[in-house]
Amino acid sequence: MVSRVGVSEDFRKQVLGYGLTTAEILYRMPDHPSLLQSYVWQNYDLFPKFPALSDFLHFWQTKLEGPLYSVRVAHSKLIKPAELRAVDGVFRLH
Repeated sequence: MVSRVGVSEDFRKQVLGYGLTTAEILYRMPDHPSLLQSYVWQNYDLFPKFPALSDFLHFWQTKLEGPLYSVRVAHSKLIKPAELRAVDGVFRLH
């Protein structure tokens, strides 16, 4: 039996395939629709459907003022296969 003591929820999500997702959200100011405001959202999410981001954007559109103008997304898996490269030689220290 494996103990879960000391393992963070963020690490568990990464092992399950979640990656760090950052969204830059541009929206129109409610009182000044000609002005755009920027909001940065960041959370662990699943590529390519982004359910957490989709839920947040749905919340935004139904509960908050300030219509969305654009959403730009960056995503990176933090746990990925190790990178391997060939070694040309070996250095030994006696």
